[in-house]
Amino acid sequence: MRVVAVWAVSTLTLLALAGILPDFQLQLDDGDTVTRTAFTAAWGAGAFGLLSALVWPVLVRALLIVPALVLGALVFFLNGSLLLIALRLIPDGRGAADPQTAVVVAAVMSAVASATSTALAVRDDDAYRRRLSRLADRRRRRSGTPGGADRGRGGPAGIVFVQLDGVGHDVLRQAAADGVMPTVAGLLADEAGHRLTPWSTDWSSQTGASQLGILHGSNFDVPAFRWYEKESGTVMVSSRPASALELQRRAIARTRDGGLLTVDGASRGNLFSGGADQLALVLSMAARRGKGRRSRAGYFAYFSDPANAVRTALSFVAEVGREIGQSTRARTRQEAPRVKRGGLYPFIRAFATVVERDVVVSAVIGDMFAGRTAVYADLVAYDEVAHHSGPHSRDAAKVLTRLDRSLGLIVKVAEQAPRTYRIVLLSDHGQSPGETFAGKYGLTLKDLVRAGCGLPVPRRAQRTRSASEARDAVRTALHRPVGDETERSARPSDPVVLASGNLGLLSFPDIGGRASREQLDDRHPALLGTLANHPGIGFLLVRSEEHGSVVLGRGGAEVPVAELTDGEGPLAVFGAGAAEAVRRTDTFPHVADVMVNSMYDPETGSVHAFEEQIGSHGGLGGEQSRPFLLWPRTLADPMDAVAAEGGTPGRTPVGAEDVHRILARWLRELSGPQVPLQPEGFTGALRADERLPGAGDAVPGGRDAVPGGGDAVPGPRG
Repeated sequence: MRVVAVWAVSTLTLLALAGILPDFQLQLDDGDTVTRTAFTAAWGAGAFGLLSALVWPVLVRALLIVPALVLGALVFFLNGSLLLIALRLIPDGRGAADPQTAVVVAAVMSAVASATSTALAVRDDDAYRRRLSRLADRRRRRSGTPGGADRGRGGPAGIVFVQLDGVGHDVLRQAAADGVMPTVAGLLADEAGHRLTPWSTDWSSQTGASQLGILHGSNFDVPAFRWYEKESGTVMVSSRPASALELQRRAIARTRDGGLLTVDGASRGNLFSGGADQLALVLSMAARRGKGRRSRAGYFAYFSDPANAVRTALSFVAEVGREIGQSTRARTRQEAPRVKRGGLYPFIRAFATVVERDVVVSAVIGDMFAGRTAVYADLVAYDEVAHHSGPHSRDAAKVLTRLDRSLGLIVKVAEQAPRTYRIVLLSDHGQSPGETFAGKYGLTLKDLVRAGCGLPVPRRAQRTRSASEARDAVRTALHRPVGDETERSARPSDPVVLASGNLGLLSFPDIGGRASREQLDDRHPALLGTLANHPGIGFLLVRSEEHGSVVLGRGGAEVPVAELTDGEGPLAVFGAGAAEAVRRTDTFPHVADVMVNSMYDPETGSVHAFEEQIGSHGGLGGEQSRPFLLWPRTLADPMDAVAAEGGTPGRTPVGAEDVHRILARWLRELSGPQVPLQPEGFTGALRADERLPGAGDAVPGGRDAVPGGGDAVPGPRG
């Protein structure tokens, strides 16, 4: 009955469009009876619906060889082509349309059909669940894996981790209190529902360090979003596929564990796989070539439905227009602080807030209907918008509202899934507001460093490349290189200056190993004093041959790292945990020669980013170091989980590795010990230099028929 109803509405839509659009007709040139015209419209609507159901998935699968964003741009053209074919199938040649008109008609038809089907199914969630459950069961029967009824709602519960990228603890709590995020507010209001707690990031408060620690249990030697490695002469970038894959390999070699998701897990929209078999939009896997390449695995499952494709494409266009309008309004009102938001940024924002969100949420829903044990998904929309509009802006609040709707959908699907699910929300870091360093002082950190070294400085401040996971994800989708070639030194003696939010890193390539304070004072006597006494800089970390590593601050302040204490010296304003965070980073093999943290004003909560961002993260100072963890009360208290792992009882989680231990304990509570199956021929623990099983190999298995599914590709296992 639903199919008949959708067909009838589509027929009426086709008739209306034929009456409105001059280049679209459903009659012969000399006219037709009303009955004949209605029959022609019904024939055309039926043919278009049938082609959409049968041919569209084949087209999308064939076009997976093209970049993801190109596929999105082809959506309208492909849909219009299907309509032209449908019109040619009408008897006696009664259907005709110009190609441009066909694109418009097809888009409207798909949107109306989708809206009608959704409206009719509002009260029939069971029908939607049964449909996806059948698809999941069909695939499981083909692969011979248990699922569905075999691990139904009476069995062990699964768990879904949803990461709201960049949403700080205070931002989430305020959004829930103000009604911006009603789904989150409902979870907190229910006495038997969820609890909320903050946790503290490492010094490097950014997705690369946090998510690597959360998913793989170690973020050792990740000093920033990007850093320079002297032995290889390369810049590591957390959002570059090759770097992400190498960071994942190092973490697995260190922990001897494949990751949080090694047993029946799914990784969606993340930088790292977490050891999951089911992968979609995982950046570290985008470095793999050939048949095993997984960078676009989630696009087929989502765009195989033409209604999804059209809806997302229309939303993409609307989001581009929304950003242009918001940025124009900000310029007109001369809002401050403000950064440039032109060029490709509107399209990058639309990719993060629409395309990636829709694909990832659809993948998570598919995972839940497939009954997978653990799912970890990252939604980057808020983080991208807050960088350019500010973490407390109206623009960012509207993004939170749309993310809340996606969370509401996931919560509703959990009630219909073939097994019980626990929903855990968390973030990897927050964001701290503030005018950029260049905007405040008229020069970039690189300019200041060059001045301190006695090197030429450009007359006009140059823009510093912005660290953005969404921007690099778009470049990856377009098969464009992601790197920092512009940050390389022109001469070996010139310093390499990199930025990660309000954290700066200085490296001197011609000095072997970690440069000492004495070496730098000998070469550039004014450098360290210029940096330490600048009002926009909070403190420096540098190695001293005489005192070991030291922290330098204004007015000649100098404290050995071993003697650092919270609330005193240069770290006084940065709060509890700052001293230990600096001490830990000081032990990293790839810590920069000079680590530079911007100033922090505790009264306003503001910092100065060394990039073009008015909402930033990456260093110490304010909300960026205070993400959140929202968990069901039926799971162990995180503080108890920390104590169970040998930590201090009652202590809030400190560092991403603490969060990994908490999530791993919750998985053990629900499903028992996570003991991954050993790959065939694997006889022992991985050596640090051993090639990871599945890191570049394709295995049989075919693509998942469930939305969000991918090939069952073994992830790296410890």
